[in-house]
Amino acid sequence: MNTETTRREVLKLAGYGSAASLLAPLLSQVAAHAAGDARAARKKVVFVMQCNGMSPAHVLPSGVQRPKSGKWANDKLEEVALKDRTLHAALEPLTPYKDRLALVGGLSGRIALSDHSANHGALGCYPANKGPMAATIDCALGAANPGIFPYVALGMAEKPDQTLNYQLSAAGPGKANPVQCNPELAFKALFGSVTGGNGRAAFDRRTNLLDFMADDVKRARGQLVGDERAKFDQYLEAFENLRDRQVRIDAIAGELKARAPKLDAQFAKPTETNRLEAQFEIAAAALITGLTNTVLLTSGGGGQHFPAFPELGIPVGGHHYGHGGGVPGKTYEECFVAVRQYHCKLIANLAKGLQSVNEGDGTMLDNTVIVYLSDSGDGHHPQLREWPVVLLGDLGGKLKTRGRYLQFPAYEAKAHRTMANLYCTLLHAVGKPTDKFGVPDPGLKEANQSGVVSELLG
Repeated sequence: MNTETTRREVLKLAGYGSAASLLAPLLSQVAAHAAGDARAARKKVVFVMQCNGMSPAHVLPSGVQRPKSGKWANDKLEEVALKDRTLHAALEPLTPYKDRLALVGGLSGRIALSDHSANHGALGCYPANKGPMAATIDCALGAANPGIFPYVALGMAEKPDQTLNYQLSAAGPGKANPVQCNPELAFKALFGSVTGGNGRAAFDRRTNLLDFMADDVKRARGQLVGDERAKFDQYLEAFENLRDRQVRIDAIAGELKARAPKLDAQFAKPTETNRLEAQFEIAAAALITGLTNTVLLTSGGGGQHFPAFPELGIPVGGHHYGHGGGVPGKTYEECFVAVRQYHCKLIANLAKGLQSVNEGDGTMLDNTVIVYLSDSGDGHHPQLREWPVVLLGDLGGKLKTRGRYLQFPAYEAKAHRTMANLYCTLLHAVGKPTDKFGVPDPGLKEANQSGVVSELLG
């Protein structure tokens, strides 16, 4: 293929048999890349939602003090650059991406107040205990910027045998969107769906999508040369990684039944970290291959679901240290920091994977934003007068997130902003402008709850 190849000619390759659905988005991106069309790069949004609250202190960079409490404690936006500052120990794994971060404090979400999780209200900005009242922001973004799958929700539940979590995501009123908490089923649901009938049965038996599609993939790859072939190979590498992971997941399922693990120590049992790491890898592959542009990754959450992390030296559930209880060798605060560090390592690895894939004039990470928050806002028993958020990436320049800490005016201050304003900002950034999201907070008499957070919109 030479540089004169048109998009139409490239996309003709997507008519290949069993691989058609899978190869179409890949070859579309190859065509855009060959034509130098940076505008065709897909905007991608990833939500990472961890249970048990995020302390506002964890988003404070070095040398910055928490504002005093009270209505007029800080009635103006406070901003500092991260360049010469150190991230809190809880966020330390994100240091390599400090120049892509926006650490955001002071946004509120009290409309979703509950004793623990805000449930659908965390991403929906409505009361926590009334079920799915409207689409949550992950589903709203997915509908506005769809891939083959409009949105993908993956997670890790408190118990290994819990397959689905219906408490955090919603496609619309009364339409809870399940978070798939079983990595094996998540893999088959995403990557088995490109086959059908006997083909799907064969895939389920062999769990090897690349072998199943080998002839089609080789034919498509054979008509690409140079940069186009190199880019196509980047996409296929993601499937290679998933194939290796799937082999281990399938092996784990058999070993669990027999209670006689034969795998290496890391994958010999369904530990919390193994399940969550698998879901992050599946999410990365779904993004890289173009199956979806919007992903929700959850770690516990909904109701009172607080996983333990024995692999991190925390053998008790998060409810224990959420109430100030320590474990041998760790105070309750050290437990919070250790668990957050682990999640930040996963986020950093995801960012690294996206950064390794060329897209448009840059990399896939350049066209992505990762939104890291908790389903219970600021704490185990939240107040939600502020809801700390970490943003990594600027969504192709649509967001202003380059090395910033922003503390917005306090709850009830006239210039205060809410999570609903943040979600409107994300919708504007993907080309679906809206100035209202969720249900207004009746406790805010002066603050403007409509519109975007202008300080974050590029």
